[in-house]
Formats: sequence, structure tokens, C-alpha cells
Amino acid sequence: MLIARLIADPAGLETRLDAATRALEGEGLELSAAQMLDFCGDVLEMLLPGGDAEVLRRVIDEHFAPSDAIVLERAFAVPHLFVSDMDSTMIGQECIDELGDFAGLKPQIAAITERAMQGELDFESALRERVMLLRDLPEAAIVECLDTRIEPMAGARTLVETLKSRGCRTVLVTGGFHQFADPVAELLGFERVVGNRLATEGGKLTGGLEGAITDSSVKQRVLLEEAAEIGHDVVTLATGDGANDIPMLQAATYGVAFRAKPRARAAANGWVDRGDLTSILKLLGIDESEWVAR
Repeated sequence: MLIARLIADPAGLETRLDAATRALEGEGLELSAAQMLDFCGDVLEMLLPGGDAEVLRRVIDEHFAPSDAIVLERAFAVPHLFVSDMDSTMIGQECIDELGDFAGLKPQIAAITERAMQGELDFESALRERVMLLRDLPEAAIVECLDTRIEPMAGARTLVETLKSRGCRTVLVTGGFHQFADPVAELLGFERVVGNRLATEGGKLTGGLEGAITDSSVKQRVLLEEAAEIGHDVVTLATGDGANDIPMLQAATYGVAFRAKPRARAAANGWVDRGDLTSILKLLGIDESEWVAR
């Protein structure tokens, strides 16, 4: 069975659903049912007895974009584990780009960040190159950057706290830095943080990193290890936006690409292109009356 839940512009939704049904039939797929999740809701659930999930995704994109959606081959359930990227996912910024602005190098650093997120550059090499550009930047710039530049993504705290209220374990795992991720995690309610650490000496950044690198393989490993600790039949949710998140997104029950780069979006079985992070709660079927920290 294929199940798709999606949120799209309600204007002309019935007409677009009819067109999508015909398109599915043209691909040999049968839409057995389509209904809103609840009377006043904005989530459309589509049920198919079987077929190709990629074809269903393509039809959804052709007829409902921009949309927020998850396509599954199993019944929906509230996750036991939530693992998320930080930059441009849980917060609206790329921390290293903002730090680069304090060093007068934001365009150069942002260009490297973009290529790394698109999957055009090796993550570790790109990370070390950008960090070296920050050499001799005062540690005080981190505090100022946090206070003046870093803002949570809309719906982030509500997503985290609502999932926690349902017994879900929450982990923030980032290719960014503990100096940012630790306070962001505390603000949003994450229970564990995994990330990189900027090396400092004499009150300044050295241009290096302390300890092992948190890259795509570490993100995936954190999700799998946390899931194994929870036990059999664990349901997992991961969110991210860049190439570095792809293995984690693919390993999760729900891999949701949030306003993502094309490669990350194509690798995930869910996406949020239209709404904020609370769209994930809607797609999971958690009623708004049960949301926490709105």
C-alpha cells in the first residue's frame, strides 16, 4: 500500500485532485481513496493499493506544488525518535556564514557553504577551508552572532516540544558548531547535541576544529544508534536541507527535506516546501489542540 499525506493550496484542490487521479491512472496506479484527515483540516490523505512511490511523488509535484507531503509504504505513526539538522532547518541561518560576516568574508564563505550543501564539494574539506578563513576572529563574535543573527525557524520549538510530549526522543545533529548548537538546543528543547567544535586559544578562533568531524556518516550513525537503543519497530523522523543530510534522511522512517536543496529533496520521502515546521505535525496527524509551545 502507498499512503501520501499532503498540504497544498486549498484553492481548486478538488480539480487538481481529479487531474492527479487521471495522471495516476495513466501510469497504471489506482487511487483507492482520497479524503481530508479531519473535517476542518488541511491535510489530504491519498491511498493507493500499491505502485511506485516515485511516480506518486512526481504526480504530486506536477499537480499540487508547492506542497508539504510525506509518501510512505506503511501506516503513519508518531515517531519515537526525532533527529534534525540545525542550520537552515531548525534555525533560519547558516552559522558559519554569519560568523564570516563578522570577519568581512561572508560572500566567500557563503559560496563554499552553498556548494557543499548542493553536494558539489567534499563536506570535510569545505568545512576546514571555511573555518580556516575565520582564524583570529574573537570568541566574542560567536556570542554577538548568537544574540543578533540567529533565529529559530518558524515552528521549530513547537515541533520539538510537541514530539517530546508524545514520548519522542529529540537529537540535534549538525555539521555546524557546538558553540551555536548547544544554546540553540537548549532554546528549542532538544535532549542531545552532536556537532563540531571550533578550536580557540587566547580568546580567538585558531582556524581549526577540536575532535572528530560530524559529517553525513555521523548524522546517519547517530540516528541508527539512537534508534537501536529505543528498540524493535522504532519509528524515526529526520529533517534536513542539504547534501550532508541525505544518508540520515534515507535512514529514517520519515525523512523530511525542509525547504531543501534538490538532491536532499529527491532523496527524502517527505518534504516541506510551503509551510513551516509545524506542517510535519499536521502530516503526522497530531491535532493542533495537542501542540505544545505554539
